[in-house]
Amino acid sequence: MRIKYEELENKFKEILESRGFSEDNAKAAAGVFAKNSLDGIYSHGVNRFPRVISYLDKGEIDPSAIATVELKMGAFERWNGHRGFGPLNATLAMDRACELAKENGIGIVALGNNNHWMRGGSYGWQAADKGCIGICWSNTMPNMPAWGGKDRKIGNNPFIMAVPRSNGAHVVVDCAVSQFSYGKIEEARLKGQQLPVPGGYDTEGNLTTDPAEIEKTWRVLPMGYWKGSGISILLDVVATVLTNANSVADIGTFGDEVGLTQIMIAIDPSKANTVEVTDSIVERIIDDIKSSEPVKEGGEVFYPGEMELRTRRDNYENGIPVIDEVWEKINSLVK
Repeated sequence: MRIKYEELENKFKEILESRGFSEDNAKAAAGVFAKNSLDGIYSHGVNRFPRVISYLDKGEIDPSAIATVELKMGAFERWNGHRGFGPLNATLAMDRACELAKENGIGIVALGNNNHWMRGGSYGWQAADKGCIGICWSNTMPNMPAWGGKDRKIGNNPFIMAVPRSNGAHVVVDCAVSQFSYGKIEEARLKGQQLPVPGGYDTEGNLTTDPAEIEKTWRVLPMGYWKGSGISILLDVVATVLTNANSVADIGTFGDEVGLTQIMIAIDPSKANTVEVTDSIVERIIDDIKSSEPVKEGGEVFYPGEMELRTRRDNYENGIPVIDEVWEKINSLVK
């Protein structure tokens, strides 16, 4: 089925208000899930919403907690999220990083003790909409073996980079450092699909494209094998050092995926270039990429972020695709 954007956003808002969110915060939080779904990131939109509500019902997310500043040092600030609603705290942190970038050329906000920020790419788009280059990442619970190991010791810590374009068609990479995020693996299972390439190991220890098998073992594959493993470890180390908050190992002792650590970096390119110069640089590189000869006849090569823009337009015009059982679950959350 397809649900109109406004209907989905209002449904999320109603449910969040019933869980203690103020009207303003409920609207902002509902917008996070609705916009993720609008861009086709269903794994961190409609599909993830029921799990977040379960965390609220268990008291693991404080709907009234807002991040506060603990340390200020020029272009760098350290914040405490107080286990509040992750996306709202992360949005505030990236807003502040952009403010610092406008003042100093660069701004960094290290946000500790926050909760899951949902779709990390949201904060890359947010920075780019403000005319800033955005770089951000989050750690997670231990959900991936380090290369050469079997047990879960590292996170598939999502990493985002975004470069602004004045027409809004920003260039944005949003990726877990596993081959597929768990949200994407869950989405494939719900749709009855196989993954396009191996994404983890089955119960026999073999690489597999079967999402259900990977969910059984929790042995997802780091992107680039040992390279993804190393990047995961360093993202966790840097984030924990800058926040003095929870590492992946610490989060693994909490039971659920709460108390995460996130880094927001914004760079203002207008301090070095005019908007027109930045646009021309990005256009030249993108045009060269788009001139690639496609592998398949009639195919197309996309730049990072282009597919989201196309999906956004289609979903706004025709409604957001929602799996029937997911929509039933969301409706059951109404109090």
